[in-house]
Amino acid sequence: MEGVYLRLRHLLQRISSALILLSFLPGLAQTPQPHRQTSTPYTGDLSIFDRSDRDKLLQVERVMDILDIHSGSNVADIGAGSGWFTVRAAKRAGEQGAVYAEDINPEAIRYIDARVQKAGIHNVHTVLGAPDDPKLPAGSIDSVLILKTYHEIADPVRLLENLRKSLRPGARVGIIDRNGNGEDHGIQKDVVEQEAARAGYRLNNQYDFVKGDNEDYFLVFQAKEDRR
Repeated sequence: MEGVYLRLRHLLQRISSALILLSFLPGLAQTPQPHRQTSTPYTGDLSIFDRSDRDKLLQVERVMDILDIHSGSNVADIGAGSGWFTVRAAKRAGEQGAVYAEDINPEAIRYIDARVQKAGIHNVHTVLGAPDDPKLPAGSIDSVLILKTYHEIADPVRLLENLRKSLRPGARVGIIDRNGNGEDHGIQKDVVEQEAARAGYRLNNQYDFVKGDNEDYFLVFQAKEDRR
């Protein structure tokens, strides 16, 4: 009888330990992911982004073709900086479309406002965003480009989650960046894919033609619930 009692006691102890472990699992599952390393957002001379050879290096016309930017499109340029891509997308979108030039740097917003006013461009709307929210109009965006900025985003999953609220059905979200460790003005491609998946996106296509330096990549995502 004593042997039976000891085995029963041991079994009850194991069951108790298992129940205690299970009680902690919900909390463990909800533990937030640690923030990865990021680069300090650029705050210097914005004119450096307007190099004369940048169109050719990044093959911007091909990028816009892939993102399906055409007359009437509503485009978001996230981390717009000097507005280099903004003005090119604005030309494609035409007066029937619009470009939302978003940045968290107030100086960039002032720079773009002055730029489009001087150029007589009337279909650009500047947006001062937050580090985790681009603050774009809900259900309004057809195409998005995050150009060489993703590695600076402190909370990329949260930002992409907030971005989803602004997308129209079929919207394409492009991310152009370079491989790196996060704090060297680059981020590994697979990290971007993992973070986008956590935010509710699926990878549609990937390209390596931008710059042709074997470091840059161009990823195109869509919201997972969007089956177009």
